[in-house]
Amino acid sequence: MRETPRSQGTAGGSRSRHPLPRPGRAFAHMTGASGSGTPHRSDGRPPHTPRGARQPGPGGCPGTTPPVPGQLAFLSRLRRLLGPGGLPRLPGPRGLVALFALCGLAFALVTWQVAAAGPLRRADERLGRALFGRGPTGVTEFLADLGGTAVALPVLAASMAYALWRGGRAALPRVAAAALAMAAVPALVVPLKSWIARTGPLTRDTGYYPSGHTATAVVAYCGAALLLGAYLRRRRWWPPVLALVLALATGAGLVLRGYHWPLDVVGSWCLCLMLLLLSHRLPGRSRRPPRASRVRAAPDR
Repeated sequence: MRETPRSQGTAGGSRSRHPLPRPGRAFAHMTGASGSGTPHRSDGRPPHTPRGARQPGPGGCPGTTPPVPGQLAFLSRLRRLLGPGGLPRLPGPRGLVALFALCGLAFALVTWQVAAAGPLRRADERLGRALFGRGPTGVTEFLADLGGTAVALPVLAASMAYALWRGGRAALPRVAAAALAMAAVPALVVPLKSWIARTGPLTRDTGYYPSGHTATAVVAYCGAALLLGAYLRRRRWWPPVLALVLALATGAGLVLRGYHWPLDVVGSWCLCLMLLLLSHRLPGRSRRPPRASRVRAAPDR
C-alpha cells in the first residue's frame, strides 16, 4: 500500500498544500525530507551546499564554488598573469635567456644590415627621409633632449639615492647593477659607432649607429624604474610605464628632428634591453643564499 506524504497546514488551517516558492530566494532540499524532496526556502535552514563554503566574488559579492564562465574566468586568468601591484610577472630563468637571445639576434641582424648596406638599411633611409621635420619643432627638440646625459643621469642618480635610503645595504646589489649598466653604455656604443661609421641623416659625419642618446635614455629611465618599483607598495605600475613612455619619446624625437635614422634607435633598444636583463638578473642571483644553507638541519632526537 502506497504511503502518502504528510500534508502541512497553512496559516488558516483550512486546507493542506505545499508552500509556494517565492521568486528571488535561494532554494535547497530539506534535510531528511522524504519522497522527491520538496524544495523549501533555505533561509535559516542548513542547505546541501552551505553558503559559508562559497567563495566571495569580486567586490565582496557572493560567488559560487565552481568556476564561473565568461568575464569572471577571464579576470581570474588575468590575475594569475599579473604579479603584485598589477605588474606583469617576469619570466623565469629560461624565459629571460630566451628573451636575451632574441634581443641579441635582432641586434645582430640590424647591425649586419646597417654595416653591409643591405635592403633593410635602404628601407630605413627611405622611412627616415619621410619622417624628418614632422611635428612641432619645439616638442620634438624637447623629446630628443630627454636622452642627454644632463637629463637622464640625474634621474638615475636620484633613484639610486632613494633605493639606498629605503633599502640600506640590501639595496647595494641593485644600485651597483644599475650603475654598471649605465657605465657599459659608452663602453659599448662608442666602439660600435667607430666600427660601423654610418653617416647621419643631415650631415656627412659618421658615427651614428647605434644611437647614444637612445641608449642613455633606455638604461637610465628603465633602470630607475626597476629601482623604484622594488620599494613601492602600491601603484607599482607607474615607474615602468613612465620609463617606457620617456624612452619611446626620446627615440621619436631623435628621428623626427633628423638626428638619427630609425634603425639607429632600434639597434640601441636591442642592445640596452640585453643590458637591462643582465642588470636585473645578476642581483637576484647574488642575493640568493647557497642551497645547503637554505635546507634546515633536522632536529636532534
